[in-house]
Amino acid sequence: MGADARRDRLIKLLAPVAAAEGLDLEDVTIMPAGRRRLLRVVVDGDGGVSLDKVADVSQLVSQTLDDSDVMGGSPYVLEVTSPGVDRPLTEPRHWRRATGRLVRADLRDGGSIEGRVMSADDSGVELEAAGVPRRLEWERLGKGRVQVEFRRLDDEDRFDEEDAGDDDGDEG
Repeated sequence: MGADARRDRLIKLLAPVAAAEGLDLEDVTIMPAGRRRLLRVVVDGDGGVSLDKVADVSQLVSQTLDDSDVMGGSPYVLEVTSPGVDRPLTEPRHWRRATGRLVRADLRDGGSIEGRVMSADDSGVELEAAGVPRRLEWERLGKGRVQVEFRRLDDEDRFDEEDAGDDDGDEG
């Protein structure tokens, strides 16, 4: 069985497992790992994915794989994980889950835009770019990526308010 056919079979087999736990199956990859193979299953949900949920899904995926022949007889290591911050935003659900986050996206006309995701629905996304709300339909957008922010401006405002009452430099 070719790699693409195996991946397609895995997606078809495991998508219902993730859905039964209220999650979306985002990706399945198989990579060589020494004498074994690494099967990475990426799941996500609207509220994120807790470690407990990953453990539950991992057990269900493992049982489902044991009951099927899709991985063949050679050994493999199963890894169930959530997508990282560097995952490209390609589906409306990815954008919806990034609400409130700063993103940079390619525009299909060759430009790009950076702004905070205000909302996303089936027809497009509303970004606040340079303080101005801007609606973009999916047809105008390419891939987006969440930008890593170590300290958002509203975090700075909270920090300043917390420190305002303690000028003496003493601890406690």
